[in-house]
Amino acid sequence: MQLETIRSMIYEVRGVRVMLDFDLARLYQVENRTLKQAVRRNYPFWSPSRL
Repeated sequence: MQLETIRSMIYEVRGVRVMLDFDLARLYQVENRTLKQAVRRNYPFWSPSRL
């Protein structure tokens, strides 16, 4: 994936850079549903305090 394509998926909301779930799923080449399941299963890893 091109760097500009990835940059276009990053949005700034209230001063915080974020990526939407469907853009992340596309980046990782998985279904949106699959990405959400992985996040729910591994929530402590994805929590904001660890990122």
